[in-house]
Amino acid sequence: MKNTPKKERRLNSAKNWIKTYTGNNLVKGYSKKYSVDKLCAVKELRMIGVDISEEYEKQLINSMEALRQQRLSFKKKREVKLNDLCGFDSDENFAMIIGYTSGGFPYGVTYEEMEQINNETEFE
Repeated sequence: MKNTPKKERRLNSAKNWIKTYTGNNLVKGYSKKYSVDKLCAVKELRMIGVDISEEYEKQLINSMEALRQQRLSFKKKREVKLNDLCGFDSDENFAMIIGYTSGGFPYGVTYEEMEQINNETEFE
């Protein structure tokens, strides 16, 4: 994983980097070069005097939101599929209810634990 330099250092370095940049999309190039998201790149490029349209920024926001929604939908579908395959119940606290105590309280895998498991398996 790349280390992201501090903002002040990025801004100072970017002034020289822009002069040598040969790509088509300055925001995308800045984002890759300095390991920041594209909205951060837009804000920082504006700080050093680069003119970036509001329309382009709105497009970025919309595409990032669409991607977030797509990932959330994928996670929910995967969770439903897993629950269907395993035959486990779920509620507002547990993604998978494994069983119940003698007092009738459920126990199992919480949503946070399930998310951690899913994140670990995504990177394998």
